[in-house]
Amino acid sequence: MKKGLLIGLAFLAVAALVFVPGAFGDDINLAKKSTLNEIVERGELRVGFEAGYLPFEMADKKGNFIGFDMDVAKEMAKAMGVKFVPVNTAWDGIIPALITKKFDIIISGMTITQERNLKVNFADPYIIVGQTILLNKKHAGKVKSYADLNDPKYTVTSKLGTTGEQAIKRMIPRANYKSFEVESEAALEVLTGKADATIYDLPFCATFMAQQGEGKLIFLDEPFTFEPLAWAVRKGDPDFMNWLNNFLRQLKNDGRYDRIYNKWIKSTDWIKEVQ
Repeated sequence: MKKGLLIGLAFLAVAALVFVPGAFGDDINLAKKSTLNEIVERGELRVGFEAGYLPFEMADKKGNFIGFDMDVAKEMAKAMGVKFVPVNTAWDGIIPALITKKFDIIISGMTITQERNLKVNFADPYIIVGQTILLNKKHAGKVKSYADLNDPKYTVTSKLGTTGEQAIKRMIPRANYKSFEVESEAALEVLTGKADATIYDLPFCATFMAQQGEGKLIFLDEPFTFEPLAWAVRKGDPDFMNWLNNFLRQLKNDGRYDRIYNKWIKSTDWIKEVQ
């Protein structure tokens, strides 16, 4: 009885696959519509980013786009066998530009947030960062953490539309907040004494401190938020997502990721290329 039942169930399973129209066709059509196919057929990987987030994406003295994300994107294009095409895009319009197919993927130090995830899908995180503080030196010994800044007497800056801004509004809402279009402008406001502190991602704050902050700023370098950065793609594309996560796994385990990380995150030798 049991053997007959198993044979009967197996027959029904096969019949369902054979006789249900589109059982395989839908998957094949979905694969054909993948951005991955479009990239390969076009021969170009179009990467959206906003230059200015040091050391992830920036322009060197010759106007070339360089940085951590740029090196990763070039490796990605090489793995696909296509040309790397950078598409510099204003941050406040970068997700709409992805959705309307101005480019194929966002590789721009974007933090995964639930709000963004409603509009786009994220691959696995490629690096973990968090918010840190650059403090005007007049507050040495007085301000020791973000909590100390939660007072109307302090003016705090960050970049508009970023997780730095969100952290300020959520965690130090009593501070006087000033937003800027560019993160370096927010930091300069503190450097010139027009603001008390700026809050932004660890890599940027570390770079700005090395470039201009010595003897003028205090760097509170212990991140007080957890922020995974990831590549963003349009929704409904499992084939592209699968490829990206496998690429990231390979990148992190064959030495290329460590080489890029050491060049842009652990070292500041690249600063001479942009100054």
